[in-house]
Amino acid sequence: MSETFEIARKNMVVNQLRPNKINEENILKIFENTPKENYLDISLGKNCYLDNNLDITDKRGYLKNLHLAQIIKYSNILTSDKVLHIGGLTGYFSTLISSLCEELHVVEENKKLFKLLEQNINNIDVTNIHLFNKNLLDGLNDKAPFNLIIIDGPMFEITDHLKKQLVTNGGRLIYIKKIYDNLGKAYKIIRNENLYSSEYLFDVMSSYQIQEQQGDFKF
Repeated sequence: MSETFEIARKNMVVNQLRPNKINEENILKIFENTPKENYLDISLGKNCYLDNNLDITDKRGYLKNLHLAQIIKYSNILTSDKVLHIGGLTGYFSTLISSLCEELHVVEENKKLFKLLEQNINNIDVTNIHLFNKNLLDGLNDKAPFNLIIIDGPMFEITDHLKKQLVTNGGRLIYIKKIYDNLGKAYKIIRNENLYSSEYLFDVMSSYQIQEQQGDFKF
């Protein structure tokens, strides 16, 4: 079975990532060498390298492999970066990120998922991942500032509270802005002092969300 998964991982890199402008060898290598199936139960693991989203709970899950790779690509992760990943789920995407940065802090609020996250991270040989069972939208103010914040679960609006957890000189934040039921748009925010610039990255087709819509949100 492990050989079958290994072939599927290689095919995913060749057929999903490379044709869609993921050319960075370090990114391709971590996707090829990280066994996604180890972070999932058997029913999900058997389909984890297909070109689609992977449901974990009713409103949350892993975006398709290409989108995860795109997030990493546009994050421009440095080996010296202190990173906050909001929404750890079962640890797969967190593990990918951790291999590129110096220090990774992961927040997961769902208690059941957090137990799986802990188990999965404890099963791998990494020492730079720190886990926190806290509200997703609070971030980790007591561990701030961060060079990079990654939020791969679609949300209606990014909060000032999270943006202020970035370093003031070029801190980056990648998030998915939920537009409609099944459409989101990925953006990159860069902080310079108290000014924030925003850049559109790519579209995301997903029904996931980590935030309830409020009546006063503007689109």
